Amino acid sequence: LMAVPIFMNIGYTFFDNVIMNKNPVFVGLNNYYEVLTDSTFKIALKNTLIYAITSVAGHLLLGLIFALMLNSKYLHRHIKSLFRVIYILPWVFTMAVTAVLWRLILNPNGVANYVLMNLGILHEKVEWLSNPQYALIVTICVNIWAGYPFHMVSILAALQGVSQDLYEASTVDGANSFKQLYCITLPQIKPVIISLMMLDFIWNVQQFVLVWMLTGGGPIHATEVLSTHTYKLAFSQYEFSLAATSSIIMLCISMVVGFFYVRYQKKGD
Repeated sequence: LMAVPIFMNIGYTFFDNVIMNKNPVFVGLNNYYEVLTDSTFKIALKNTLIYAITSVAGHLLLGLIFALMLNSKYLHRHIKSLFRVIYILPWVFTMAVTAVLWRLILNPNGVANYVLMNLGILHEKVEWLSNPQYALIVTICVNIWAGYPFHMVSILAALQGVSQDLYEASTVDGANSFKQLYCITLPQIKPVIISLMMLDFIWNVQQFVLVWMLTGGGPIHATEVLSTHTYKLAFSQYEFSLAATSSIIMLCISMVVGFFYVRYQKKGD
């Protein structure tokens, strides 16, 4: 179910427009050359890397902060339970629901502009998703909001597995909270963090639904990523061979990170 479509897709990349052409002609690597030299593909590749790297960093930072908060001994267990429910909510929504929700919030007449104007931060309404200057940044922020709970839950599980004896011994030696975080907590959960970062990068490189439903890759390719670009090649321009080529390039990017992920897992074992 996986191998056959993948190899069929690879085969499509060596022919001219398959599916639309009853007798496709072998063109070698011409499709790869055409895709890699296309200006829109270069923009999509740059946006994909920015989107993926920034999202991974945001997911990790928020996930770590909230996990440390929920693992703190200074909070009552009932308060922790309440915050766990609140922090996990973004993960409950599907990407489609998340996109619709944030489109309403970021609408020129939506909640975001209303609140910011009442606080005096803005003096006029901003087209958050229609302005090339803000569209990619806003899309990344929405993705970070939607994806941090997975990191939070995973890191929280790792934190609860760290032996309390290490903290007690360090307290006797005079270590403060920041020293314990840097010398005990982070080294102990490092394997989980690295695994999360690599998996999250692969997922974000392939992100489609959120970007497509928020901006459709626009305005003026400001949020165009490899997944939306590939979709447009196939179902808007009907260039299925170029779309197959673009998807294989995206697969190769994911496989590079996947290779290091598997290698890291084996090393850990």
